[in-house]
Amino acid sequence: MYTFIANPNARSGRGILLWKQIEKILQEKEIEYKVLFTKYQHHATRLVHDLTSDSASHTIVVLGGDGTLNEVIDGIVYLDKVTLGYIPLGSGNDFARGLGLPTDIHGALEQILAPTHYTAMNVGVLDYENKHRRFAVSTGIGFDAAVCHQVMVTPLKAFLNRLKLGKLTYLGVALHKLFTLKPVTMTVTTENGETKTYEKVYFTAVMNLKYEGGGFNFCPAASGTDDRLDIITVAELPRLKVLCLLPTAFKGWHTRFHGIHLDTCTEVTVISDYPLPVHTDGEPVFLQSEIHVHLEKEKLRIITPC
Repeated sequence: MYTFIANPNARSGRGILLWKQIEKILQEKEIEYKVLFTKYQHHATRLVHDLTSDSASHTIVVLGGDGTLNEVIDGIVYLDKVTLGYIPLGSGNDFARGLGLPTDIHGALEQILAPTHYTAMNVGVLDYENKHRRFAVSTGIGFDAAVCHQVMVTPLKAFLNRLKLGKLTYLGVALHKLFTLKPVTMTVTTENGETKTYEKVYFTAVMNLKYEGGGFNFCPAASGTDDRLDIITVAELPRLKVLCLLPTAFKGWHTRFHGIHLDTCTEVTVISDYPLPVHTDGEPVFLQSEIHVHLEKEKLRIITPC
């Protein structure tokens, strides 16, 4: 049986209408299913925790954006007991982009109902203040997180979503935050004990998949299946140069330039000399000056095209 976790407010309130299209197909095909609708922030986490606490196997299909997906993954009790399908309805859709998933609802549903391939995906964990949050795409501190925080509340997101230009929300907010966020000093320490100190840092992101922020290919080598996390730190650059580099990040060309620092790890601790915004898959975390990031021992089975 399929359990759908659906965000009725996705795509500026069109989520419920899209669910009705999907439900009609399920009924026509006589597919056994149930649906659970999210009603408030972090509700998906609670729903999935209750669902998966029985240690039985479950097939869960997420209907929503990367934020809803993040909440679902954060709520899974036994990762190795769950098969996950995803029908992307967000403005960023970095999870679907990173795994090459269909972005149209009918193509995504068809793949889920007749799967031909599964991917065992790593799941990241953010530790902060004795709390833990999982992520599928990325976590970050600084500029990228500040952009995610602002995107959550800006009316520009709903407007651009209606025009099917949702990914431009991130670019527009990024341009604003670039000139308002003060660069800081950060230390980045990986599992081998190596510590690197960077001055005038805009952000450090720890990536499980290649893309974040609506298509920025920050870590082109990230895969989600290699038991590694990829790190990008952007530091010691004039704001004008960062502004010029931002568009190149859509293609991953930014990595050629001075000031873009890349690394890989299995775990990392990032310390900032000033509390900054933090995110997991675009979902905001209160201001932090220290974060620890690592991988779960178990992987999550994702329905993918190949």
